[in-house]
Amino acid sequence: MRAVQRSEIIDYISYSEIREKFQKEVFEEKARRRVHVGECFTFLFENALTIRYQIQEMMRAEKIVKEKDILHEIDTYNGIIGGDGELGCSLMIEIDDPQKRNLKLREWINLPEHVYGEFQDGTKAYARFDEAQIGEDRLSSVQYIKFPVGGEAPVAIGIDLPGCETKTCLTGDQRTALQGDLGK
Repeated sequence: MRAVQRSEIIDYISYSEIREKFQKEVFEEKARRRVHVGECFTFLFENALTIRYQIQEMMRAEKIVKEKDILHEIDTYNGIIGGDGELGCSLMIEIDDPQKRNLKLREWINLPEHVYGEFQDGTKAYARFDEAQIGEDRLSSVQYIKFPVGGEAPVAIGIDLPGCETKTCLTGDQRTALQGDLGK
């Protein structure tokens, strides 16, 4: 998957001038890449466009102008994008009630071992989670994960954590978007 290049990033003032139009394009792209699994899991498959948006938004919010800080943001966010044969993804665990969310994030500490992409033939590719986002006794509600899919877009995303089993089949549009990211 292609990473965001420094030449694609503009200063936050110029970005503010094109932000509304750019957001529209990005939100349309994100809609094709968002997969809801079960009641509270949202997977957002990232690509260079969605990551570029994140970088521009961070620069705008933090008013980042120093070159070393811009390069740091690019490097940090590019880390979310998958490498060769991988799909990079942001997983949001969305539970509105803070007490229930805290309980579930503790209860689901083993979730990283149970998230998978399923292929047409029924085989599964289990996601790799960013270890820095997993505490000793709880998960973060946002996880950055990578699916090692070997160049083939999955047909479904699922969770096989005991007591939390759920799966969602991807639409044709979602599969096409992900296959495009894999260069096929």
